[in-house]
Amino acid sequence: MTDASRRLVSGWLFALCFMLLGMIAIGGVTRLTGSGLSIMDWQPVSGIIPPLSHAEWERLFALYQTIPQYHLQHEGFGLAGFQKIFWAEWTHRFWGRLMGLTLLLPLLWFTVRGMITRALAVRLFVFFVLGGLQGAIGWFMVASGFRPDSTAVEPVRLVLHLSAALILYAAILWTAFSIRWPTPENTATTAAPNTRAVRALAFCATGLVCLTIIAGGFTAGTHAGFLFNTFPLMDGHLIPTGYAQLSPFWLNWFVNKAAVQFDHRLLATLTALTIGAVLLVGLRTRGLGQRAQNSLILLGWAVLIQYALGVTTLLLVVPVWAGAVHQTFAAVLLGVMLFVLHSLRRA
Repeated sequence: MTDASRRLVSGWLFALCFMLLGMIAIGGVTRLTGSGLSIMDWQPVSGIIPPLSHAEWERLFALYQTIPQYHLQHEGFGLAGFQKIFWAEWTHRFWGRLMGLTLLLPLLWFTVRGMITRALAVRLFVFFVLGGLQGAIGWFMVASGFRPDSTAVEPVRLVLHLSAALILYAAILWTAFSIRWPTPENTATTAAPNTRAVRALAFCATGLVCLTIIAGGFTAGTHAGFLFNTFPLMDGHLIPTGYAQLSPFWLNWFVNKAAVQFDHRLLATLTALTIGAVLLVGLRTRGLGQRAQNSLILLGWAVLIQYALGVTTLLLVVPVWAGAVHQTFAAVLLGVMLFVLHSLRRA
């Protein structure tokens, strides 16, 4: 690939990652406003067209009135209230379709023009297929909310949907980094002992970021964030009194709201401390290269912002704007973490 092609293709992939961040933000708003169950059918192609007549709106509203969420949460809120939650979910799905086109059409053009290698074209087409699969996972998640006495989707399916989105985001972002910067910045120092230590710590921090995001998904899915809205103590205790009330014990990690929120707090703190260690060792290591140094500084700011957002969201009892921003910036932090790893990679 020529340098011009690398800049163009990597810029396109960075734009796709930015759209993915938007998708995660819209998904957060959809979840926090209870809008995800407003569209009762999955129409991957024709669903791009919203209702165009009053009769169609009435039909969709009547369909929504058949599920438990309407009777348990929204009964009597009328067609106008339904339209409000409908547009949030429709926007979420429309954004996904728009991303699919933004990936597929330039991919075909770059391939025909010979601007990318065959291996890269195959990889990017796999990303397109995974994006379609993500839509199917989304419907699998939504369908769980139609069960009797259910007003929301199953937390496990919510975490699966979020995790699949982040895996696709990470894969596209790493590919964009590799196209933009195909070789390490300073190959002479990548094997130095201190560099290996920074790299090992960065891998540990990345793993903790992923675990914390998963724990955050269970916190969102179980609505555990609406309890114990104090920090750092939880109802006056460092560890909530009801942490181990379920049996078997491991069930507390996924169902018990007190344990779910505590685990998310604990993992977030461990992540911040581990990233602090990455910065302490990395910024004192000479010869890493300017890009690696810049990525470490960016990482420091990112983890501070995300931790502050988490505490703010908790103390404000999870308003929609704070919950959506906190969820989205988790993906930003993961992206910065990947940038650090890519800058520290071996030749």
